[in-house]
This record gives sequence, C-alpha cells and structure tokens, in this order.
Amino acid sequence: MYSVENLLNEIKNCKICEKHIEPNPVVLASKKSKIIIVGQAPGAKVHQSGIPWDDASGKQLRKWLDVTDEEFYDTNNFGIIPMGFCYPGKGKTGDLPPRKECAPQWHQPLLKEISEVKLIILIGMYAQNYYLKKKAKRTLTETVNAFEEYLPQYFVLPHPSPRNRFWLTKNPWFEKEVLPMLKNTVKKLI
Repeated sequence: MYSVENLLNEIKNCKICEKHIEPNPVVLASKKSKIIIVGQAPGAKVHQSGIPWDDASGKQLRKWLDVTDEEFYDTNNFGIIPMGFCYPGKGKTGDLPPRKECAPQWHQPLLKEISEVKLIILIGMYAQNYYLKKKAKRTLTETVNAFEEYLPQYFVLPHPSPRNRFWLTKNPWFEKEVLPMLKNTVKKLI
C-alpha cells in the first residue's frame, strides 16, 4: 500500500527516462490537495529551481486562477502533477513535448491516493488529450471553448506561456468567459 508521500518520493527519484534526458522530476501534492493541475512538463527554469510553475508561465497561471503564491504552493489547495515530470529539452520552436513515460507510470497511483480532489485543471493539449481522450475536440481552441462540457471534473485551459499572447489576442472570449468562471470555481474550492 502506497501513501502520497511514498509515491512523491519515488517520483522525485525516478530515472525512467534517463537515457533520453537529465532527470530532475518536479511534482507537488498532498493527500488533501483539492485541485490538481496537470500541465505539460517543467521548463528549463523550473528544471533548475525544482519549484513547479516558478517562471513567467506560472505567474500568468496564478493570475488566471486569482491566487497568491502562498495559496498556489499550499498542497492542501493545489497538487501539481505534470504530464512529464522532467524538462524534456529544447526543440525548434520551444520545449520538446513531455516524455511519454511519466503519466502512465505515475498519474493513476498518485491520484488514487489523493482523497480530497474536487477539480483537475488540464493545461494544454497533452493533458487534455490524455485525460479527455475522445471527448477532446479537434483543436485546443475548440476544447477550451467547450470548457463547460468537462465541468465539474475537469477545467481545460491553454498554456499560460507568454508565447501564447497571440492566441489570447485572437480568442478574447477566453478572458471574458472562461477566466471569470475559473476564478470563481477556484475560490469556492480553496
């Protein structure tokens, strides 16, 4: 029988992908985490600090959630379980996709031990496709636009990267319709 602490310790020592990348798993959760954030994978800055969402994307995410740093890093409020626990490396147009070994190996055992989960926030296509499977729409924009279909179990978001400014400009409905609902939902849960 596993505990959340044992699983987190195993994840932090995981080397399942060491043939491909330098392992430094980043994860944060407790048995009482109410909201689980499933993002892509840590970026280079987070890989160095070991603190999830400790970068410009994290600042934007906390703004979207309307939470303080203290609320965000309180594991009774949020568990942070990325699709890939380690920085996947640099690609031509940004970071490489998350490694495929992590989620199948660790997500279900970890989520099974977190007893207070009220909401899972799925950030980006990798998380949305993994969790929503056939219920995910053809594009991220379509999935996020249909966010109410996935409530109350899931809340779907685009990645809060500063590189997504163009997407945000092109989709003003996100800030007008989705973010107020997200902020309200989070406030009720924490």
